[in-house]
Amino acid sequence: MEDYTLPFWIYLLVLTVFVGGAMKKILASHLSTAPTLVAWLGATVLVESLWAFCLPAVLLALLGLICCMYSAKRSGSPSTALPARDKAVFITGCDSGFGNATAKRLDALGFEVFATVLNLSGDGAKELQRTCSARLTLLQVDITQPQQVQQALLDTKAKLGLRGLWGLINNAGVCVNFGDAELSLMSNFRGCMEVNFFGTLTVTKTFLPLLRQAKGRIITVSSPAGDQPFPCLSAYGSSKAALNLFINTLRHELEPWGVQVSIILPSAYKTGHSSNYAYWELQHKQLLQSLSPALLEDYGEDYMNETKDLFQRHASQAAPDVSPVVDTIVQALLAPQPQARYFAGPGVGLMYFIHSYCPFSLSNLFLQKLFLKKKLMPQALRKQSGFDLNLGLHNNNNNNNNNNNNNNNNNNNNNNNNNNEEKLKQL
Repeated sequence: MEDYTLPFWIYLLVLTVFVGGAMKKILASHLSTAPTLVAWLGATVLVESLWAFCLPAVLLALLGLICCMYSAKRSGSPSTALPARDKAVFITGCDSGFGNATAKRLDALGFEVFATVLNLSGDGAKELQRTCSARLTLLQVDITQPQQVQQALLDTKAKLGLRGLWGLINNAGVCVNFGDAELSLMSNFRGCMEVNFFGTLTVTKTFLPLLRQAKGRIITVSSPAGDQPFPCLSAYGSSKAALNLFINTLRHELEPWGVQVSIILPSAYKTGHSSNYAYWELQHKQLLQSLSPALLEDYGEDYMNETKDLFQRHASQAAPDVSPVVDTIVQALLAPQPQARYFAGPGVGLMYFIHSYCPFSLSNLFLQKLFLKKKLMPQALRKQSGFDLNLGLHNNNNNNNNNNNNNNNNNNNNNNNNNNEEKLKQL
């Protein structure tokens, strides 16, 4: 021990903090035990190559294995959930999808549910009225209208009395277009921001006093598109990025109040308009009519049709069973110590792992191959490529002609020289 100097111990401390922090992030990625163990072994090899004489690789590998086993045990045996009785929850966007399924599940668990819908006479609202208990209250709320949100607060407080609100589930959201950013209308960007960001912001700020009173939970259903640059989802992704930052900031600010804040990041599911073929056909038709002739000429209608078809194909392959998301929402509501971020559905943890730990080029390739497999380039680029190809062929032909002319001139010169030599010989 006395052989080791002060710089050695400083280096040991820094290395421990670095490796420990990296492993903490990996373990928080909700990956299965095998990929986590592989990550640990990779870190072991790296540390061994840098510092073989100090800390044996076997020790690090053993430590990694113990942590993986502990993580698997912890995920396999969840802690005792809190009781649902006498807890009230407010959920937005319950006409269909995650919100509708969550409202029914929470009602079945014994929560007092306040479910907002856009249309009280719609199929989703009628289904909730038919299948749920008298504890569920339906409220007509457009979250982009502050007056309706304020009225929902008054209605909720009237039923709660002196009690606070245990849970706010920000589920309402919208994706109004799918396509290149230059082809997306400004109204598309504003529409996504109004619902996904400003609407959720309005609801959250309005109900915060009730949540602080109960030391409750805020659970927001967001999207990986808010953290990663999915092609052709710039309007939707930008609104979710703003939402993610707001929620993460709120988590720090509400910690002294005892309010727990979580974000849920689901994979692809069939919800709302995502698999509505007629809706996206109408959106596509309106987009073609609103674009300038010059922009339509540059990109080409066939390029835009391919983008629309790819999105519809991707939506058709989405999972119809939304229960993994509903299960995650219930876990975030009732866990004694909820997590700040949940991945719901297959592939999301792996996607974030690649995005966080792999080189940018690999992460970028993964997103393109996973989400959007375009074959066509914009029309202007295809024309440019054709022009460059024709120009290259034309230059090659010119060079060949010049070479042929040069060869002919050389042959003529050689013939003239031979004739002159014959004349000299005769003389």
